[in-house]
Amino acid sequence: MPEGHTLHRLAAEYQRVFGGESVRVSSPQGPFRPAALRLDGRVLGPAEAHGKNLFLGFEGVGWVHVHLGLYGKVRFGEGPAPAPVGQVRLRIAAAEHYADLRGPTTCALISSFEKKDVQHRLGPDPLRAADSSDPAWQRISRSGTTVAALLMDQKVLAGVGNIYRAEVLFRQGIDPHRPGRDLDRAEWDAIWSDLRGLMRDGVRDGWIDTVRPEHTPQAMGRAPREDAHGGEVYVYRRAGRPCLVCGTPVRTEAHASRNLFWCPTCQPPKGN
Repeated sequence: MPEGHTLHRLAAEYQRVFGGESVRVSSPQGPFRPAALRLDGRVLGPAEAHGKNLFLGFEGVGWVHVHLGLYGKVRFGEGPAPAPVGQVRLRIAAAEHYADLRGPTTCALISSFEKKDVQHRLGPDPLRAADSSDPAWQRISRSGTTVAALLMDQKVLAGVGNIYRAEVLFRQGIDPHRPGRDLDRAEWDAIWSDLRGLMRDGVRDGWIDTVRPEHTPQAMGRAPREDAHGGEVYVYRRAGRPCLVCGTPVRTEAHASRNLFWCPTCQPPKGN
């Protein structure tokens, strides 16, 4: 499932390509067709992201709410839009550009009030400049749930997925099994600040890259990572391989229905 930086990149691209323009809107696949008819010919206004949710504003009508889920993808193209290929849920097109949305979990036309309701159920997003870390801290500091599970709970913190979760905990030397209430405020502030920096880099670069300069392939004389997700990482999908910092084999386990990765030496239990 795409992590939050991907949705912020999509929002920026929709804004850049179509913002302020009257656009053609259609649903070749069909399920979104009644809403598409209401939007066709309207001006695309603001495009926003909150966590893993994308919101496309249409003046005088409402917002298209998109959640990509596991299989959703957006493809931008140049030139007049060709005949749609495959299951295109939503197509937005202008004279020289088009964007096709396929396979989302959610694609719905909602009102401004409904948009606020969706966002009210989400935690703060490290990529939203106005969002404070305090609401997340209030929930984490009172919870007996592991910090690993809390970071993936979109009601607590929006936009963080499995990669950012594993990597930020490694970078901060925090055992993922620690209960949230065992974190102190300084540790939480360090997690939030690190996430903001890493995720902003993800928006800029288009991939997740978390290793510090001294641990890059060039600095260590090692082969670059080969993975469809791209970028250099410390522990994500490196189970059984030596930690880049201490050499201990990286561990993995199923944790809250997701694969968890960590280094038991660099992320020791509290008190060790």
